[in-house]
Amino acid sequence: MTTNGTNGSQSPYNRVILKLSGESLGGEGGCGIDPDKADFIAKKVRDVYNVGVQVAVVIGGGNLWRGSNGEKMGMDRTTADHIGMLGTVMNGLTLRDALERLDVPARVQTAIQMNQIAEPYIRGKANRHMEKGRVVIFAGGTGNPYFTTDSAAALRATEIDADIVIKATQVDGVYSADPKKDPNAVRYAELTYQKVLEDKLKVMDMTAFTICEENDIPILVVNFWHNDDLLKAMRGDHSVGTLIRS
Repeated sequence: MTTNGTNGSQSPYNRVILKLSGESLGGEGGCGIDPDKADFIAKKVRDVYNVGVQVAVVIGGGNLWRGSNGEKMGMDRTTADHIGMLGTVMNGLTLRDALERLDVPARVQTAIQMNQIAEPYIRGKANRHMEKGRVVIFAGGTGNPYFTTDSAAALRATEIDADIVIKATQVDGVYSADPKKDPNAVRYAELTYQKVLEDKLKVMDMTAFTICEENDIPILVVNFWHNDDLLKAMRGDHSVGTLIRS
């Protein structure tokens, strides 16, 4: 793999997938799209890009719609999930716009074809975009109902040979217990896949986690919002976040 050509890689990783929740774009109460949040996220992605790695992003749609909520209201689950997929496309277009206003070239690829809005997901084309220094935003989930965007991130990471999946959260890693409830909770700097399963630690949904484990793709859980934690983790600093690998 080649770096994006900014200044040469300053990271142990060549190609990464950043998994963001839809709520990260949300306004008050995590709903809707907040342009200021989009700008903030774009600057964080630019920081990673400027380290010299190839960047792909998978973003959820929970700020606009959740398929599981639609099902609870009596909707057909497949229809409800399709609505959620459209929400991820809206978020992807928002993030692309914010990145390009920062002079970071970006493309949106969708698992569901909508050619007037975004490119269809084509693995080879996604690879070429990243090799040419473009951020690729994967929208539309996996293109199938009943699968989360965590699973989409794990699947795309496998397909494009990403070195790692970065799970962007609001906590600084994986803890032995809920740090908000247990003052003695300990942050793990590193974990094995087996330890996560044995201790039933929450990292990603089980389908996504299994894809990463079976394909030996490390997962980095890091506080996306806190200072330079993401940037430090990208440079291999284990003082922040939790790295999960075999």
